[in-house]
Amino acid sequence: MDTHATDAARPVLEASDIARVLTRITHEIVERAKGADDVVLLGIPTRGVFLARRIAAKLEEITGRKVPVGSLDITMYRDDLRMKPARAMGRTEIPVDTLDGLLVVLVDDVLFSGRTIRAALDALGDLGRPRAVQLAVLVDRGHRELPIRADYVGKNLPTSLRETVKVQLDEEDGRDAVLLGQGPAATNGH
Repeated sequence: MDTHATDAARPVLEASDIARVLTRITHEIVERAKGADDVVLLGIPTRGVFLARRIAAKLEEITGRKVPVGSLDITMYRDDLRMKPARAMGRTEIPVDTLDGLLVVLVDDVLFSGRTIRAALDALGDLGRPRAVQLAVLVDRGHRELPIRADYVGKNLPTSLRETVKVQLDEEDGRDAVLLGQGPAATNGH
């Protein structure tokens, strides 16, 4: 997520839009996973975890089955550790005994360069061998630096490198919104 959004940021998704796209993503997961019987959701901290929990709740409504949901900390797998100040370690919480043979759906808020997802795939590789790994994101803003694409996208939001995308979620920010603003030119990152 870009954190340099300015006061002039304009909303591109409001709370009702976010709820609607998460419902659509959930239905797409059920359809592609043929019922979601072997699905595990892993959110990438911070906002990806909240989104994963929301999707899990919707999956339970649709399928009547509780879907395991956890978090995947990627801090030590990032390729920019040398270039950025130290950051606090998050927590990895795997809600099942093994990921082997399961369908893991990684959940994040914004897909940008693809480097965060590459780090997540590296972290996941140390935890087991899933049958398949899919990616669900709330916003895909383009500008990929790696050959990574999301399987489930809430909103494609083509941006310039000078624009910022800020996701706000009620659990962390007190409201649900996706804001588009102007900021310094983006560099390698999210």
